Amino acid sequence: MQSHVDEDSSSEVTEMRDPKSRTIFAGVDGRTDTELPEWYRERHGDADPVTFAEAIRDLPQAVETTVAYQNPYTDEWVETERFNALVEPSRARGQVRDEDAETDPLFHIPTDSYSIINPVDVYGPLEEVLREETIDGAPLGDVMFGEIRRYRGGGEVHMDIMFDGLEVRLPGRSDPITMGVTSGYDFFGEHAVYVEGFAQDGYCSNTMRSLTDKEVIKHVGDVRNFRTWWEELLAQVELVADDLFGFIRDAQDIDLDFSELPFTVTEFYTLLGFPDYLAERAAGDAEANTASPFEIDMWTLHSGATYALTHFFQGKEGASLDQYVRIANDILFNPEGTIERVEQAYEQQLEADGDDGSQASLAGERALASIERVSDDLQEKVEQFEEREDALRERFQEAMG
Repeated sequence: MQSHVDEDSSSEVTEMRDPKSRTIFAGVDGRTDTELPEWYRERHGDADPVTFAEAIRDLPQAVETTVAYQNPYTDEWVETERFNALVEPSRARGQVRDEDAETDPLFHIPTDSYSIINPVDVYGPLEEVLREETIDGAPLGDVMFGEIRRYRGGGEVHMDIMFDGLEVRLPGRSDPITMGVTSGYDFFGEHAVYVEGFAQDGYCSNTMRSLTDKEVIKHVGDVRNFRTWWEELLAQVELVADDLFGFIRDAQDIDLDFSELPFTVTEFYTLLGFPDYLAERAAGDAEANTASPFEIDMWTLHSGATYALTHFFQGKEGASLDQYVRIANDILFNPEGTIERVEQAYEQQLEADGDDGSQASLAGERALASIERVSDDLQEKVEQFEEREDALRERFQEAMG
């Protein structure tokens, strides 16, 4: 991972779509005296963090209000009980005082099966859990920190919650990979709440997402017991922290020799499904952080992918990002599946080129054979990945009751 990029090329770092606002937090409430870890503070400059409880209560809320439609023949407004609008109450009050208010209080007009879940409903129970659960004897609430991002007038929110000390330390690294969860919600009917395991590499600020299965609660039906939900999810994250070092160490032992393969490092990422602009960034980072630009291990290839997604992804948080995160994670957690995907994509590319038994077709067959040799060489190492993943999945099931 390219530790010098943010310093030397900070003007190039575009990251994903900029949020309306960001809030940095540290500590669960005013009873804690939590400071940001040094690596995180350096990244965010002169950030003045607030407590998590304060940040959550400052987020927009939603309440229901009656909807009406205008009869096109009489110009009268007719109320309907079939739909109710979701509005931010403080903004609605402000609009009464200021007709020119810039922020529209309306979020969404859902169907009558919609259930409102406000941020305090979800994250209030998390505060209780954080005060009680501990790491190395310290309450999680004393070591929590992270960031909240608002989009679409605050109707869509994403946040990273990390725990200083719940970490993986790699040999030769001064800064840890810090574990936590990424979570969020919106009022627009897509999903009420989601949460998944997450980590951030302090060495290069790369973000590792989807380290556990994504748990999603919809806007429909009964709201579940969020306290129990959080207890189970945090138990999963601790399990991943225990195993992540092993996955990284194993991936470091699997090298791809690109001098023997029919594609470049950039093409490796495009064959996996990355768009060209991300593939180029990922390849540049991977090549910069290996002793040989031709022989690169799977951990470094994974790091290149997360570097590109963290700093240069031009889309939106959510489904459009998740598809690429899954590809990146497979490089680390499922190297055999990654090589199979590359092989299939390369074979499809040959077929699309219309080879017909010519010299080019023979070259294509030789190229495929070289990929298959890599896959064969992986077999003896694949078993340890599968055993580790199976054991982790089994412990996940136990953690989720």
